[in-house]
Amino acid sequence: MKTDSANVAPARPVRTAKAKFSEVVAVCTKCAKRQGLPKRAIRDRVKAGLKQARPGAKLRIVETGCLGPCPKRLVAVATGASVAGGRILLIDPTAPAAEIAAQLLPCRRPAAPSHDPEAGDDRDAAA
Repeated sequence: MKTDSANVAPARPVRTAKAKFSEVVAVCTKCAKRQGLPKRAIRDRVKAGLKQARPGAKLRIVETGCLGPCPKRLVAVATGASVAGGRILLIDPTAPAAEIAAQLLPCRRPAAPSHDPEAGDDRDAAA
């Protein structure tokens, strides 16, 4: 079926709004339910761990439907970084909140400049 481009409305520009959070974590409610956890229990546990690990961080914990994998005794969770890497994180809901936070949002340290003493100094090569 061919569409007539003359009858198609022009695309509207995408509008944006300022986000009041810097990290989004999606938690599979189906996994949590299979573990026998009460509603919002895993969400609250994840949020508590992340707030403890990163005080002052603006987080959004979203309960969602199935994320794909259905692990036994684990809960599927997705973060922006994990999705960008094509991965879903599988966490143990009985783990301490601090451990869950470390698995979800590992500390981001700036990469130290690599210096190889065996390579020598570039200035020596130019002389």
